[in-house]
Amino acid sequence: MTDLSAHLVQQKQKLRERLRFRRQHFVANLDGMAQLAAFRAMPAPLVDLIADHAIVAAYVPWGDEPDILPMFAGIAKVGALALPCHRGRVAEMDFSLWRPGESLVKGPWGSQQPAETSPVAYPGIIFCPLIGFDRAGGRIGQGGGHYDRYFATHPGPLRIGVGWSVQEIDATPRESTDIALDAILTEQEFIPCGDRL
Repeated sequence: MTDLSAHLVQQKQKLRERLRFRRQHFVANLDGMAQLAAFRAMPAPLVDLIADHAIVAAYVPWGDEPDILPMFAGIAKVGALALPCHRGRVAEMDFSLWRPGESLVKGPWGSQQPAETSPVAYPGIIFCPLIGFDRAGGRIGQGGGHYDRYFATHPGPLRIGVGWSVQEIDATPRESTDIALDAILTEQEFIPCGDRL
């Protein structure tokens, strides 16, 4: 690891700590109505995008991450929903089909995921959680690199980051393995970031 990449890793880790603290306090201080309303309705620009794709990937929230699953309650009418799935305690991640209401199991990294018997899915749009973001599509994730590795080997799907508005920063430090997002969705707005939308 070069001095520059070691510096970027340290910088990102410090940002993660600060942004997790910010997110935790933001969510803890949201009033009940704001919590109920957040991420419940699909923004108009996303309705058309989702209608154009047979499989959409979401995620099961962990801790203070936004819960976007209610937005997809009616997805069976237009397509299928997929969730991240780890087939072992390995770096690679894929997606498996899942229907709202189906049970989930604890995955090897501790997150909730479809059972290993669920069919592998290849989504056209991927909604992914984040720790921090900028308006150019920069994303700071948990640090495991699972999404970036998936994005690198599957460049076709649209990549939409999901976070609370307080997780925005001016610019994310980027390593060569970081893959930019096409858009960001917060409780306040939908932010297109690239030229693929």
